[in-house]
Amino acid sequence: MTNPTRTTPAPGARAGRREWTALGVLMLPLLLVSMDVSVLYFAIPAISADLEPSGTQQLWIFDIYAFVLAGLLMTMGSLGDRIGRRRLLLFGAAAFGAASALAAYADSPETLIAARALLGVGGATLMPSTMAIIRTMFTDPGQRAKAIGLWSGVMTGGVALGSVMSGVLVQYFWWGSVFLVNLPAMALLLALGPVLLPESKNPRPGRFDLPSVPLSMAAVLPVIYGIKEIPSEGWKFEYVLSIAAGLLFAALFVRRQRTAESPLISPELFRGHGFAPAVVLNLVSSFGMMGSAYFTTQYLQSVLGKSSMEAALWALLPTVLVGVAAPVAAQLVQKGVHRAQVVSGGFVLGACGYGLLTLTGTDALWWALAGAGVLAAGIVVVMSQMMDLALSTVPVGDAGAASSLLETGAEFGGALGMAVLGSIGTAVYRHGIASDAPDAARETLGGALSVAHRLPGDTGAALVRTAREAFTDGMHAAAVAGAVLLLGAAVLASVTLRRVRVREGAGQGPRPERAPA
Repeated sequence: MTNPTRTTPAPGARAGRREWTALGVLMLPLLLVSMDVSVLYFAIPAISADLEPSGTQQLWIFDIYAFVLAGLLMTMGSLGDRIGRRRLLLFGAAAFGAASALAAYADSPETLIAARALLGVGGATLMPSTMAIIRTMFTDPGQRAKAIGLWSGVMTGGVALGSVMSGVLVQYFWWGSVFLVNLPAMALLLALGPVLLPESKNPRPGRFDLPSVPLSMAAVLPVIYGIKEIPSEGWKFEYVLSIAAGLLFAALFVRRQRTAESPLISPELFRGHGFAPAVVLNLVSSFGMMGSAYFTTQYLQSVLGKSSMEAALWALLPTVLVGVAAPVAAQLVQKGVHRAQVVSGGFVLGACGYGLLTLTGTDALWWALAGAGVLAAGIVVVMSQMMDLALSTVPVGDAGAASSLLETGAEFGGALGMAVLGSIGTAVYRHGIASDAPDAARETLGGALSVAHRLPGDTGAALVRTAREAFTDGMHAAAVAGAVLLLGAAVLASVTLRRVRVREGAGQGPRPERAPA
């Protein structure tokens, strides 16, 4: 008897209890992959005391996961389309679990760096596979929109939850426990995945284009590295050179995709109405989300004086709105509101969140939380709709490659948001600090607070007050820039998406059609 879980549902068929249960299983790896971005926030001090890494090694412990993840997304998405998304997902789950155990019991900085790199490899297999499998399981447009909305909410909430969980675990256990929590979830996925998840792949994938793999990594990694370092280190020559080198390799990668017989990322993906705007608008939304996070986390800790744990717990509050935003957006589209209006509204809502951040003073917890919540809700509306549009526009056989391209764009957008808005805020901050202040105080708010503790009475208090006001002014300036960008994106969305409607095709994926003007 044929196992029905190993086949792809018929186009347009409504998902049942089995598919929704399978979606719950898929949320496990997604939650853990997103949590691993922030799970070291509170564990780093304990790791530093135990393993005694150098400053450079500590940076690599923290950053290597995101670098490897971003560099391999396109490769793994295309690989899943060829060998099977479920097969790649289960392989990634096993690798992620093994790397988690290695990281938990690492006895040297080098071992922990290697384990974090392997976690990045596993994460790169899991993220595009989960989205591509959702595209396979949910062929009904309304159900797929709801499933992708849940995917977006879990992805966003996992980043906030990771920091809180790491704080709790480090407080009551040892630092390795932040990695061991991955093991039960991955074991459950390995046990239930073969039973609940359908296998799917591109029926005519062509040969795997090996030269595209190093080209894609050479395009992504130098750019991500450069723009991640600029907010803290400034526009130094080596970072600008790194970005330029990455852009050169990006041009070579694009040329390879246009000329290769079987490209890693097919140029055909961009010829359907909706996919290219979805990638660009998803990148902009990630820019807005991460650009605000750069300031709000520092505001809670260094301006309001919250402990790390208190700041992480308060940061969970805005995610309540995130859980509501995507389902509401999906419902609006199902009721006939044009997607262009919903996405434009999401960007306007995000701009309003930035507007609320401009109203914060040096003691405005609730304004900051309200601004972060409204901003996150607007961005999740956009992200969920763009993911749904992109996956609805491409053939099912290319779902893995399309998912990986969306997520790679989101990585770029997040890094750009931190670099650009961080640079604006830093420039305003430095302008607000007296020129005769110590260099450390002029560089960052954290440096100013550290210097102030060593100064006598009123002098130290005055520096703290000035630094907090200067940081808040910098946050206001960055928020204004972010609001302007999101309002511009709202206009762009209304123009580029106004004529895009998607009608599901029978068996060949969706066929876009133009809506009436």
